Amino acid sequence: MEDTNQKDSDMENNNSNRSPCVNICVLDDEGFCVGCDRSVEEITGWSSMTDEEKKEVLENIEERKLEEE
Repeated sequence: MEDTNQKDSDMENNNSNRSPCVNICVLDDEGFCVGCDRSVEEITGWSSMTDEEKKEVLENIEERKLEEE
């Protein structure tokens, strides 16, 4: 019998660490992508980041979005 709690947890981890790229790759004057709100360093480093580092980038993106409002 499959553990649904583990399956849900695995899906949540995969979704939370999926790249936020939306294929609109243009940098604004501050050096952030207008599509995903990541810096060049965050974009180029994404594939080698740990899950924890990716989570931190995603949190930074949310903070940036709030600052834009």
